Amino acid sequence: MNRVVHPIEQESYRRLRARLDTSRFPPLTRAVVERVVHSAADLEYATDLVMDEGDLVKAHAALHAGAPVVVDVEMVGAGITRRETVCRLKDAVAGPGLTRSAHGMRLAYQEVGPGALWVIGNAPTALEELLTLDADPALVIGLPVGFVGAVESKAALRESGLPAVSNVSEKGGSAVAAAALNALLYHPTSEETL
Repeated sequence: MNRVVHPIEQESYRRLRARLDTSRFPPLTRAVVERVVHSAADLEYATDLVMDEGDLVKAHAALHAGAPVVVDVEMVGAGITRRETVCRLKDAVAGPGLTRSAHGMRLAYQEVGPGALWVIGNAPTALEELLTLDADPALVIGLPVGFVGAVESKAALRESGLPAVSNVSEKGGSAVAAAALNALLYHPTSEETL
């Protein structure tokens, strides 16, 4: 099903591309970079984001085949416009050495098992907890924001070898994490381009 793009969004992308040459990126990387830059109106994401096109191709296929999407907070889920998401934060409780966000990741893993796409835009502790689980993710979009733990958790994600979209700086947040997932949702499948 093709998505109808509003004229304001079309003009926004035209202006973005006039200021930022994204033609050097492979297709899915370009889609993620552009959607994240668009969501934050921040051109620096073009050099801040870290991802691998091969990982994105596999994640795109898994997503369009119906793999579950897990989010760390409901705000990330609210930004994902074409899929239902799993968020267990409301059921989570904090404990000694465990934040609610981390517990929410445990609960979500118990619900969805391996092979999901994980979208973390808020809590570094959620990303840290995910890295301790045997989640075998299709993709981890790890873009938590903040001055405490965000950079470190994203570095740990990249070092883990898991298929991922992350960034180097403290920047991130619900909107950009949802945008990265939406880029994969909106990108056509081979059947849609025939």
